[in-house]
Amino acid sequence: DGVLLLIWGYFLKIVVADRAALFVAAVYAPESEYEGWFYIIATLLFALQLYGDFGGCSVMAMGTAKILGIDLIDNFNAPYFSQSIAEFWRRWHISMGTWFRDYVYIPLGGNRKGLAIQLRNIAIVWLLTGFWHGASWNYVLWGVFYGVLLIFEKFFLLDQLKKAPAIVGHLYTLL
Repeated sequence: DGVLLLIWGYFLKIVVADRAALFVAAVYAPESEYEGWFYIIATLLFALQLYGDFGGCSVMAMGTAKILGIDLIDNFNAPYFSQSIAEFWRRWHISMGTWFRDYVYIPLGGNRKGLAIQLRNIAIVWLLTGFWHGASWNYVLWGVFYGVLLIFEKFFLLDQLKKAPAIVGHLYTLL
């Protein structure tokens, strides 16, 4: 089982991510002469590249651990099939999200101490998630962006997404 996981992880990394990266890098290169639809395709392939890189790395870690007799949790659970941003983050990099939930969000009071505390806790978790990715402004702003988006979704959009056809939620999440 461990060897099969390693092979799948290598496939995701080498075949999916690295091949997509060639096209993405060519289109987004400063000297690129591509235009129009090429940027849309490159952006979609970049999403595939990210999944192949992170998912492949996680699967390879799971395979290596399995060979050593250690069972790790599945770190990705079809995140691109999510119907909301909140669901996406529950399915993408599960170990990181679980850690932030268990060791930051819940100890701060989670959602059990009123709306203001819940909003503060979401903001803190996502600010820290940005720092976790890297101590530079682009990562901090990335964390703030997702914190704001998740707060907006939770209080203004989630009910509408639940009532809408599944494809609406999928498209919203992917966009």
